[in-house]
Amino acid sequence: MAALKIRKGSSKHSAYDLRDPNAEVIETHTLAVVVDNEAGVLARVIGLFSGRGYNIESLTVAEIDQTGHRSRITVVTTGTPQVIEQIKAQLGRMVPVYEVHDLTVDGPSVERELALFKVAGAGDKRIEALRLAEIFRANVVDSTLGSFVFEITGTPEKIEAFAELMRPLGLQEVARTGVAALSRGSADPT
Repeated sequence: MAALKIRKGSSKHSAYDLRDPNAEVIETHTLAVVVDNEAGVLARVIGLFSGRGYNIESLTVAEIDQTGHRSRITVVTTGTPQVIEQIKAQLGRMVPVYEVHDLTVDGPSVERELALFKVAGAGDKRIEALRLAEIFRANVVDSTLGSFVFEITGTPEKIEAFAELMRPLGLQEVARTGVAALSRGSADPT
């Protein structure tokens, strides 16, 4: 009788889930950090991540209050639940930080990302790229005889799915903005 060929660590959907139940689960969290809008603050926040070996998947920054001179940093990071709690605690102790919100834990949130894709191709590949762009609601923002530049907005998963479909059709370059996120609903019903 032949032995079963089961890969160690197969997915949780497998009938043969051989992953260690005591292993730490790596989670992805979206953090919104309100900080002073002054020179060096972003470097200090990033320094906290790099100095402790934490990974940043996505980072966006924009001023949200001109009169109060405040900016919002949206960071998508990964780690175990303990690491995520440590990141939030360390961010909260920094002097230029006013608020730290974990949008992944705080409740429903809306996440969007903007991306530009340059796709080169001719003939059937060109027609297929346009057809897929229409399905994904991507806009053509530039067109030449040999290529298109598509603009697409959506969740990071949607952006990644679009990229996977465009690769065999001649994907040449990708530029992504990073995740912008807000919690859903109103905090104050008045």
